Amino acid sequence: MTTPTRRGPLIGLLGGSFNPAHGGHRRISLFAMQALGLDAVWWLVSPGNPLKPARGMAPLAARVESARSQARRARIQVTAIERELGTRYTVDTLRALVRRYPRQRFVWLMGTDNLAQFHRWKDWRTIARVMPIAVIARPGYDAGAVASPATAWLRRYRTAATSLRQPDRWSAPALVTLRFDPDTRSATDIRKADPDWARKTLSGHSGQRLVRDNVTHHPIPGDAA
Repeated sequence: MTTPTRRGPLIGLLGGSFNPAHGGHRRISLFAMQALGLDAVWWLVSPGNPLKPARGMAPLAARVESARSQARRARIQVTAIERELGTRYTVDTLRALVRRYPRQRFVWLMGTDNLAQFHRWKDWRTIARVMPIAVIARPGYDAGAVASPATAWLRRYRTAATSLRQPDRWSAPALVTLRFDPDTRSATDIRKADPDWARKTLSGHSGQRLVRDNVTHHPIPGDAA
């Protein structure tokens, strides 16, 4: 069943732990913004990723603040809206966002590393039916993505990037594949180089000053996990 046509701003959604956010997140977002004609990109900072261990995960406020720092002077909005929605899985978050923001046109952004394991996500076919998916090539993961069950199912819905720019042609399921120069930065390397990054990130937020969500404008307690 095809998603009805929606009109309004075209917003890319990039989900992740952002533990911490780094220049690679920014670069991939700006690239997708230009390639797809996006009006903005929302970074969905996850309170907890079901596919990643909680150990080593910095407090939510630190991760949001690191994302806000990377998003400066760009059309990137940082949000921890899943915390307010009470959603844990991507499929539930995306359905809730579509209901909450009926005038927006959303596109789910993900790398080929996520596409390779997309079939393990809860109700992944429903995700594809909720909004178009743009997959951004990530070196080292292309082979796994090509051979994945999700790719086999999504292949029939391939479309050109330019089609998402036109409200009359925006629909789901739709799969767009994007390629750009590889970015070798990773959150894992940053954590290894600076294990104390989270405390340093929040050190400027003294007293009652709280990190705020760019989308909902609600405060995020400094000790939020």
